[in-house]
Amino acid sequence: MRKRYWIALALFALAAALGAKAYSDTMATPIVQRTEVSLAGYPVDAAPVTMALISDVHVAGPDMPPSRFEGIVEQINALAPDYVMIAGDLVSEKRSATHIYTAAEATAPLKGLDGSIIKIAVPGNHDHWFDMEAIRAGLENAGFRVLENEAAQFGPLVVGGIDDDYTGRADLPATLAAMEPLSGGRIILSHSPDPFPDMPANFGLMLAGHTHCGQIRYPWGGAPATMSDHGERYACGRVDENGNSVIVGAGLGTSLLPVRLFSKPEIWVIEVGR
Repeated sequence: MRKRYWIALALFALAAALGAKAYSDTMATPIVQRTEVSLAGYPVDAAPVTMALISDVHVAGPDMPPSRFEGIVEQINALAPDYVMIAGDLVSEKRSATHIYTAAEATAPLKGLDGSIIKIAVPGNHDHWFDMEAIRAGLENAGFRVLENEAAQFGPLVVGGIDDDYTGRADLPATLAAMEPLSGGRIILSHSPDPFPDMPANFGLMLAGHTHCGQIRYPWGGAPATMSDHGERYACGRVDENGNSVIVGAGLGTSLLPVRLFSKPEIWVIEVGR
């Protein structure tokens, strides 16, 4: 009986410690990750620019109400980026949510971004499942250009935006064709990193999300699931292959369960230049 008591007590202590760690990771202030990327085609006479990459906000209760998102927007403003890139999934309709917000409520905090920032976004799978037309309207009302298998020139950058790959809407060839006549440093914004291996060699940079870096990870690394066809290969962080780079952020909110464990929210700040 004494042995079972101590085993039960140890298990309770472990569960309590994991619960506290999960709460801390889920509600943490986003970690700011920084890197620099040199882009072929970037104008020789142009100064470097910085981009803040966020994804997978998943506005929903209990962990990501609009009020928390407003605080993250203030954090982004303090970083003073030239661009803000959103790699999809602003909303969440997860069954475990305590409150589902409208598209207008979910996107309203983005109106707080500094007016001088260039704002670009692409759809994610949850945006399409929720109401992409309403999400697009909210983004555009906040000053964002929403790209869906198309491209546009933004200062010294050419940005191609791929529609969501997870729901079968991505068209990389169409996006590359739209980028072809434009000049500047080339960046592809995509919800999922899965199209990355299909980029032409020595093309440029891809920014993505979707994987949440696993969201619930093992303390020794890796995760039970990444929602990527490539497993851990592009699950998290920066990967350089074939003359290209991909940066995959951990996202801000949660999907399925309102819990993060050994995977904290992230904002990536990327400086790009010649």
